[in-house]
Amino acid sequence: MLGKFFQKPEQDQAGRVPPGQHLAKGFPVLTYGQTPEVSREDWQLRVWGLAKEKTFSWSDFMAMPQHAFTADFHCVTTWSKLDVQWVGVKVTDFMQQVEVDPKAVHVMQHCYGGYTTNIAIEDFLREENFFAYLLFGEALPADHGGPMRLVVPHLYAWKSAKWINGLEFLDHTELGFWERNGYHHRGEPWAEERYSSR
Repeated sequence: MLGKFFQKPEQDQAGRVPPGQHLAKGFPVLTYGQTPEVSREDWQLRVWGLAKEKTFSWSDFMAMPQHAFTADFHCVTTWSKLDVQWVGVKVTDFMQQVEVDPKAVHVMQHCYGGYTTNIAIEDFLREENFFAYLLFGEALPADHGGPMRLVVPHLYAWKSAKWINGLEFLDHTELGFWERNGYHHRGEPWAEERYSSR
């Protein structure tokens, strides 16, 4: 199995691969449930909760500053892919369009298809996080979260919500789908925060 789909990192890559991870030769797709099919024209992202409610369209996102990103991608199921190339919008640029109550400490990501995952606001607002719509120069495929997904490189990939369509700002921690089903509340790869201890 290791030789066919995965490989051990080369010596010069070892410092980039968290404990317990193997490098994927392709870009595996793992999805719970059906894959939503949403066109760019119909896609929207709504903000609510402890934030002034606002809905963003695809054209709203395309009017924001666009950037190319290269980031390593770590899945909790023990595979990693290095140097994944994306194009999208920085979370920090997007958040300039959002009015958030200072009491907000947590964000629930909501997605087409009903998936949710939670993230602390300090993890969400990091400079390296982005909303992605291109993958290796092509439109982000539906099975990888297209037309738009969040990418949070410093946490396991289940925190990088596919098919994102909502951000609910909260003054407390709530658990998303996988967190309610035993996954770690934060999911930091270098600490191997795979599963909850509760």
